Amino acid sequence: MRILFYDTKNYDKASFDAQLEKYSNITIEYLESDLSPRSAVYSKGYDAVCAFVSSDVGTDVIRILHRNGIKLILMRCAGFNNVDVNEAEKLGIVVMRVPGYSPEAVAEHAMALALAANRKIHKAYIKVRENNFSLQGLTGVNFYGKTAGIIGTGKIGAAMCRICRGFGMKVIAYDKYPNNSLDFVKYVQLEELLKTSDLISLHCPLLQDTYHLICERTIDKMKTGVILVNTSRGALVKTDDLIRGIRDKKFLAVGLDVYEEEGEYVFENMEDDIMQHSVTARLLSFPNVIVTSHQGFLTVEALEAISVTTLDNVMRFEQGDVDNEYRVRG
Repeated sequence: MRILFYDTKNYDKASFDAQLEKYSNITIEYLESDLSPRSAVYSKGYDAVCAFVSSDVGTDVIRILHRNGIKLILMRCAGFNNVDVNEAEKLGIVVMRVPGYSPEAVAEHAMALALAANRKIHKAYIKVRENNFSLQGLTGVNFYGKTAGIIGTGKIGAAMCRICRGFGMKVIAYDKYPNNSLDFVKYVQLEELLKTSDLISLHCPLLQDTYHLICERTIDKMKTGVILVNTSRGALVKTDDLIRGIRDKKFLAVGLDVYEEEGEYVFENMEDDIMQHSVTARLLSFPNVIVTSHQGFLTVEALEAISVTTLDNVMRFEQGDVDNEYRVRG
């Protein structure tokens, strides 16, 4: 099977090439450009395309891929909110993903953001580099004994729950589908979680009912001095409302690995908000905010798991085994 691999980074190529020798029937051509209506035309002559969470796999792209004979879309990620799954299914294109590669990688990054933002590690690092050892402005809070509110308790959210428990935190969670393996977690309604949590960490998918889940209404219900972390999907947070909350000193600290400017899919029936100029730059202007470059997944172990599962998905497809947990349906 010939695969056209979009949005290639050096670490992608290295991890996939390291596994390819075990899959003699698969060849990969790597492109630096991401999948979009303009670049989708390059797929002619290939059997499958490989895309990432930020790729445009909307209706127009799906139709171009179908005209070019593509039968399989490989998402080398868990998220698929940017994929028009219904159009793909209608045109007979199978969409497969990596539902769980290394939940600990993302959860550990979420806690790293929480700790760094709380203890002002980014500010301290810059000050010390300038030979300034003053402790002014670096005061944080203990996590021990505080309440961690986890929104979404799938594999990543569950890993975050276990990490917070290890810090001696009381762990509460909100999820429509509770994880029965987390017997130490108390499930509560969203409003109670917002009101009582000292740390709120987002680990839910981007769906119609979670779009802008964190907005003026929900921020107003949070405790003053709360720490907010998002390593899930940028559009879970309405950025303008978050900025107002930061200015109003609602948040002790904010840690973000994802943000709306990543070009995530916006549902057609939602109001298309016009993004103000570089909201990410505006967020970075606040001293109690840390923004990283969507690197939560980026560990050696996670990259290996992503490449192996993606290539195994090709084998499953060729063997007709597509009615499984790896297939995305409309």
